[in-house]
Amino acid sequence: MLELGGNNTPNPAQAEPRSTWSAIKRGLLGRCPHCGEGKLFRAYLKPVDACAACGEEMSHHRADDFPAYLAIFVVGHIVVAGFMATDTWLVLESWQHLLIWIPITILLTLVLLQPLKGGVIGLQWALRMHGFSGEAEEPMLAEPAHEDAR
Repeated sequence: MLELGGNNTPNPAQAEPRSTWSAIKRGLLGRCPHCGEGKLFRAYLKPVDACAACGEEMSHHRADDFPAYLAIFVVGHIVVAGFMATDTWLVLESWQHLLIWIPITILLTLVLLQPLKGGVIGLQWALRMHGFSGEAEEPMLAEPAHEDAR
């Protein structure tokens, strides 16, 4: 049975269940986490305002810097492991390593950044974070300044 909130509206926590893994997968593929049909990005890292297929609102996501942190984490592990493995069986000068690993680092980062951002948006959608719950979020207010006691 659908549980109602205090104002006779359905409680978003009790609304239709959302599959976290399928939403992340759809986001990684650059598709709408809700329907999987519409495009998630209108440009390299600019998400659409709303899905063209199902109308799901995307403009309120808060991916912020998390996709970049994930990209640094993944690419860093790949590049350091590759460098260490290469250094054990090839004797290369430092400039040669730089010539190999800097382009690989840049390329991997650019390739992974958009899918990781899509995955983060899909995760936020599945967990009903940052406006994906259907309810308007309350703005964060600064705490009032405390006056010094006499």
